[in-house]
Amino acid sequence: MSDTADTRLAVLIDADNVSSGFIRPMIEEIARYGNPTIKRIYGDWTKPQLGSWKNVLLDFAFQPVQQFGYTTGKNSTDSAMIIDAMDILYSEKVDGFCIVSSDSDFTRLATRLREAGKIVFGIGEKKTPTSFIAACDRFIYLEILGARPEEKPVVEKRGARLSKSGKEHKEEKISGDTARSILPIDEDTIDLIASSISDLADDNGWAFLGAVGSLILKKRPSFDSRNYGFSKLSQMIRTIDGIQSQERINEKNPQVTLVYIRNIEDE
Repeated sequence: MSDTADTRLAVLIDADNVSSGFIRPMIEEIARYGNPTIKRIYGDWTKPQLGSWKNVLLDFAFQPVQQFGYTTGKNSTDSAMIIDAMDILYSEKVDGFCIVSSDSDFTRLATRLREAGKIVFGIGEKKTPTSFIAACDRFIYLEILGARPEEKPVVEKRGARLSKSGKEHKEEKISGDTARSILPIDEDTIDLIASSISDLADDNGWAFLGAVGSLILKKRPSFDSRNYGFSKLSQMIRTIDGIQSQERINEKNPQVTLVYIRNIEDE
């Protein structure tokens, strides 16, 4: 599924668990990974708190699925999503699924879909339990996609990141609707990147950046350079002491530049 345009995705949203304010950046994010051919959103549409969703469903061509809450304290929406996901799985109409929720109840569903050979993307808040995150091929935090329209904070977030040498790296300035929740590049993250480089390194210690990024996602599905304030992994790598980067011309296509990286201690 190298061509994302040909990757058919079923997008299933738990409306009870996600704010409608994320719909536009969320759809733009999903488009990076495939073509959302099935788009459904689940909830009890008789509840007034889902009123904001009703205003955007037509704009993004989502099919609302009504699910009444028959019993207090029980989430019937989750059950409806799981049943539909399995029906879609057996229909063989999609290559993957995008499950939008922060609920751990979808952990087993994500695992089952992957067992069937489907790619699974998860989208949810940072409060999402680790079990659901780990069950996905990739998990994207809603917080990095953009602030809710109704909040529109105007803030300046600046901080410092510590590399192995103890040097500080300034975070980028973020304001207005694009306010993000930025994480520091901690020691665990640096070790994750360094170990992934070592796993893929050639005899000279060099590893292709794209391959390293893919391996990191397999080890930690929630990893995303945007969580740390960088739009690309290559930008993030260049701020970390102990990792060297090198650009090389692609012999098959001279107009394309390939980035290779290595741990300095592996020299």
